[in-house]
Amino acid sequence: MSEHPHDAEAGEPDPFDEIVEAETDRDPDLAVIEAGSRTLRTQAGFPQADAVPSRPADPEVDKALRAVEADLATRWGETKLEPSVTRIAALMDVLGEPQRAYPSVHITGTNGKTSTARMIESLFSAFELRTGRYTSPHVQSITERISLDGAPIEAERFISTYEDIKPYVEMVDSSQDFRLSFFEVLTGMAYAAFADAPVDVAVVEVGMGGEWDATNVIDASVAVVTPIDLDHTDRLGGTHAEIAAEKSGVIKQGATVILSQQPVDAAQVMLKKAVEVDATVAREGMEFGVAAREMAVGGQLLTLRGLGGEYPDVFLPLYGAHQAHNAAVALAAVEAFFGIGSQHARTLDVDVVRKAFAAVSSPGRLEIVRRSPTVVLDAAHNPAGARATAEAITEAFGFSRLIGVVGASADKDVRGFLEAFEPVFAEVVVTQNSSHRAMDADALAAVAVEVFGDERVVVEPRLDEALEAAVTLAEEEAEYAGAGVLVTGSVITVGEARLLLGKG
Repeated sequence: MSEHPHDAEAGEPDPFDEIVEAETDRDPDLAVIEAGSRTLRTQAGFPQADAVPSRPADPEVDKALRAVEADLATRWGETKLEPSVTRIAALMDVLGEPQRAYPSVHITGTNGKTSTARMIESLFSAFELRTGRYTSPHVQSITERISLDGAPIEAERFISTYEDIKPYVEMVDSSQDFRLSFFEVLTGMAYAAFADAPVDVAVVEVGMGGEWDATNVIDASVAVVTPIDLDHTDRLGGTHAEIAAEKSGVIKQGATVILSQQPVDAAQVMLKKAVEVDATVAREGMEFGVAAREMAVGGQLLTLRGLGGEYPDVFLPLYGAHQAHNAAVALAAVEAFFGIGSQHARTLDVDVVRKAFAAVSSPGRLEIVRRSPTVVLDAAHNPAGARATAEAITEAFGFSRLIGVVGASADKDVRGFLEAFEPVFAEVVVTQNSSHRAMDADALAAVAVEVFGDERVVVEPRLDEALEAAVTLAEEEAEYAGAGVLVTGSVITVGEARLLLGKG
């Protein structure tokens, strides 16, 4: 008797049996379980590629990738900027303007850009468009920054793309007052890789700002503005309005602007810019938004109100109200790209939308990497991000005791960041990552003591020892069986913790 759809009478091999038989080196029961899960995955749609790739397995490829990384590291880093797009425009010119070979969606804002980009990408992919995505910074591997078809490009392709454009980069270097920066070269690589693929649409996140950001040599038909807050104030301005003025540079003539909920002064600047360039604006809370949300196992269940109508029962496997708002923004952006709300008065196929959101991942954003105790990673690095994370982790996890591990960059508002977490952290372990921008652990501890009090602060300069100390604190009392650990403060801290915890 067979319970499977393929049997001997049909003369076809049973894929379930084949998988089990192939697992000759494993416990038979485990083999059956694994085979069953694989069978279910084949029914669930397209397989999800690893969003955070490990180092290349081939030693020669790894060596070549490290050589490219070392070459790029000789250039200005991402925090050293000269406010112009002159150099990147010159590179695009000698490359034959690859960024004009495909339509694009351009994303700016202070927080939520990468998660929103991933959601937009997933939606486009579900509607069978070939996608290119450019985001920054990376969690673990530099190749994460450039994605094709929803997955980071292979190391070999990253290397070949660099080698292809290197002569042109050197040509531009020789003709400019300053060499192209690390970020400008990566941007050139992304735009060239997208044209070479070729992609049907590019989803591009700014590095910093907008007007003079290296990505801003595209003429995106859809500009997305995620929530604006105070960050990079030394470069972008000290008020919401000043920061919004710089970020509004991504709004191009005749484009559609998807505007998330903003501080009033930031919204005014964005709306003024839209009028100046005859752009159409869709505002969260007015033309689109989150109609309803409720907690669900592994994420949340949403009803989204799009530009064309309502989308009920949308499961999003990410935590927090801020991710629900990112989802609403992403949906509106894709609707706008397809002309919904302007040329068409209809919704997108709701089943396709549900499938797309259910497939979304955002590494390092309230990502669970261990159980017993639960260890969560979140790349929040400014006060606004910290407030959103603190609210989300309280809502979604309900830890009886939460231990923080914080490694921050020295150029951030560290006090404001720590103050946002003070109500939710029982204790905080301060540490530092390997970046030259990392705030010294003792200096960070001095600020933490002022916020938390001496008895709630532990100092462990080495990240591995900080993680061990936090896990010990979470486990030390039996009454705290529901304790957890949150690692936060910087994308670099999160990436290094992810590797230490076996996720790389």
